[in-house]
Amino acid sequence: MTSTSRRLVLAARPTGMVDASVVEVQEVPIPEPEPGQAVVRVRYLSIDPTIRGWMDDRPGYLPPIELGAVVRGGGIGEVVASASDRYPVGASVFGMLGWQDHAVVDEGEAGAQVLPEGIEPTAALSVFGVTGMTAYFGLLDVGRPQEGDTVVVSGAAGATGSIVGQIARIKGAGLVVGIAGGPEKCAWLVDELGFDAAIDYKAEDVRGRLAELCPDGIDVFFDNVGGEILEAALDNLALRARIALCGAISIYNDRDAAPGLPNTFELINTRSRMEGFLVLDYLDRFLEAQLEMFGWVAEGKVTHREHVVEGLENAVDALNLLFTGQNTGKVIVAVSSA
Repeated sequence: MTSTSRRLVLAARPTGMVDASVVEVQEVPIPEPEPGQAVVRVRYLSIDPTIRGWMDDRPGYLPPIELGAVVRGGGIGEVVASASDRYPVGASVFGMLGWQDHAVVDEGEAGAQVLPEGIEPTAALSVFGVTGMTAYFGLLDVGRPQEGDTVVVSGAAGATGSIVGQIARIKGAGLVVGIAGGPEKCAWLVDELGFDAAIDYKAEDVRGRLAELCPDGIDVFFDNVGGEILEAALDNLALRARIALCGAISIYNDRDAAPGLPNTFELINTRSRMEGFLVLDYLDRFLEAQLEMFGWVAEGKVTHREHVVEGLENAVDALNLLFTGQNTGKVIVAVSSA
């Protein structure tokens, strides 16, 4: 077993898409745990759009990643050395482990959580993890769908959007429409996930297709994309619609050039509500949501897909998949540490 560990640190602030110059691979000694700590061998990394935002030097709900610091990100790993009763050797844990082979976790409030036995790590990072919880609370608490509502989801073939549409169907939506890029993704939404229809934003007029598919307007719009897609949805709202702003992946690589929305007055015309949210606001309710999600998955009402990229050294490429639209489902890096 090697005595060193790789870590990817932020070497420069990105401009546009992240490339190899933005991160630096460092070899460091494997750390030793101090009292109350454990050393975790990282097995899987959760790749999320928010990581790109953390790389920018601008304020947010968490501070930017400092230059020279390990790239921040959630992950799952195995405890390999411990000076903590909370983290026995061999336990699987989830937390902000970062882009590295080995991480140190401690018993503080922000420490890692021990995973229950029998849960697949990739599922724990997707449908039962932050992305699944984002879908659950964003739709049900912010979007508040009612039986018979028309629900539209952008980024619908992604980790969060794909779960949103299925929950909407479970909760009695009258019509569920997904917006995704490419015929394969659109077919997956309809044929496997139970969406009623899908719009290929790469080949179709989104605004026109929304008007065609949703003649009575959109009651709930769950937005992962922002920009022109959000603008198209605003032009097709039903009376007292609810818009849940989860993400704006279309502008993360160049926020300064992001266009303004010229039609927000439609919120006034339709007496609608547009609200942003963070899943961190619901941490104390994760267990109730996870238990319900477990049941839906066991009953076959919710299915999920993970897009696994092999190798820590490919984490940047994995992150960029989210912005090129080459992934379907949750992007995960299998670290493959020694």
